[in-house]
Amino acid sequence: MRPADVIRLVVLAVIWSASFVFIRVLAPVLGPVWVAAARLLLGGAALVLAFVAIRRHLDVARHWRAYLLVGVLNSSLPFLLFAYAALTLPASYLVILNAALPLFGAVASALWLDERLTGAKLAGLAAGALGVMLVSRAGPVAPDATFAVAVAASLGAVLCYALAGVWVKRHAAALPSLAVAGWSQLLGGIALLPLAALAPVHGAITFGVVVNVVLLALVCSAAAYVLYFRLIADVGPTRAMTVTFLMPAFGMLWGYLLLGETITFAMVAGAALIVGGTATVLRPRRARYQTS
Repeated sequence: MRPADVIRLVVLAVIWSASFVFIRVLAPVLGPVWVAAARLLLGGAALVLAFVAIRRHLDVARHWRAYLLVGVLNSSLPFLLFAYAALTLPASYLVILNAALPLFGAVASALWLDERLTGAKLAGLAAGALGVMLVSRAGPVAPDATFAVAVAASLGAVLCYALAGVWVKRHAAALPSLAVAGWSQLLGGIALLPLAALAPVHGAITFGVVVNVVLLALVCSAAAYVLYFRLIADVGPTRAMTVTFLMPAFGMLWGYLLLGETITFAMVAGAALIVGGTATVLRPRRARYQTS
């Protein structure tokens, strides 16, 4: 990759890992539903307003069903699940569990895209699963039923991301990726409004809360998606997905510096297993050359 692409990759890892800190701060105050809805509505509206300004990607009437489905599966549900998990789990846990995305993606692709699960990929999946188990017992959170539900919610969010990626590849590959990012976020946020109307806000809406919401929506959603799709265009989706390799380290660092969270050896070891398994799953197959 070019130096500019490496810089974009690192910046994206920093931004997306920081999003879990914002979620951890906001979830106890706003509640999971409003964290997800506010993030989607503000982030999606920012991108759609940009579309209006440049007069591009305004075909929502033609493709709104696809945008809505992607918005619910790729944004509404996972953002809601991660916000729920943030009521219990530290931010560093959330970002480590999120790193299992390519592992879920490999299984989903094998089931619905006819992509082979090779021996190397199966070994990577096993390493990733072991890493998740290790993180789940890493402390300092007590491993009770509430903790188990929060871990399940985090993995459910990752599963939603993987399923959304498979659906987009099968049914919406022809749609402009930036249009999918913008419209799916906005429509995903609108889809949450009926649920948000019934969800109480748990705390006071202070200036700090507003700043955290704006940063989460505009930086970690709108700007991050633009950066991510620029990477996909420049280096391809497989290399762009390697952002998950960097996120656990940054996530643990953010949690330690901003929230005073503890970094344990088990967390580092679990993260290493997940990242190593992910690297194995994403490693391209070597071409076989036939000699005569």
